[in-house]
Amino acid sequence: EWAGSERVALGIWDNARDGGAFDPNPCKPRKEALMSQQELQIHTRRLTLRHITECDWQGVQRIWEDAKASPYAQYDRPHNTDSTDVRSRIAHWAEASKGTEHIFFSVCLHDAIIGYIAFNLRADGYEIGYCFHSDYHGKGYARESLSALMAYMKDLGAAKLTAGTAINNTPSVRLLTALGFRLTKVEKVFFYKDDAGNNIVFDGGVYERTL
Repeated sequence: EWAGSERVALGIWDNARDGGAFDPNPCKPRKEALMSQQELQIHTRRLTLRHITECDWQGVQRIWEDAKASPYAQYDRPHNTDSTDVRSRIAHWAEASKGTEHIFFSVCLHDAIIGYIAFNLRADGYEIGYCFHSDYHGKGYARESLSALMAYMKDLGAAKLTAGTAINNTPSVRLLTALGFRLTKVEKVFFYKDDAGNNIVFDGGVYERTL
């Protein structure tokens, strides 16, 4: 699944605006329960990174709804933003994050969930995914949070990371390059069809980074 413009949901090929004010709804009423459920917290200069929890679903839903207006949406699988579906999926992510095969992190700025990052185990390392609300693009939050989590994953024993993004997705390519990833392969990828039923094909780059 694909990394997008500071966005990816799960694995190599996936991606996660509307004009309203951003309200991530980070489950404040259950804050104490959240903290007892998720003990891990990584603090960077501006952010707090923690395992995703089931009550983060509204924040993730907002991020996926935001993605629909992105010029890079054509390079990603569409997300179902129905509340029931999102709530179920995020509950699954929260449960999976108790292990080490699929690990999902919420990226928090003060009380706001501004994005999430995923690590999915593969035979030779982890595929990474990341997704940030467009209100927070261009401020270095993706690089700051990914840098910290890459160090954390290295401490866990991960030796290599892989990410994928469309070659034309300049912001994502720039981010991965700044993080030390290098392009190793280009593939033909499609997620949508045109009005005539033909696949809309684009060049997708596979990027790797040794830890």
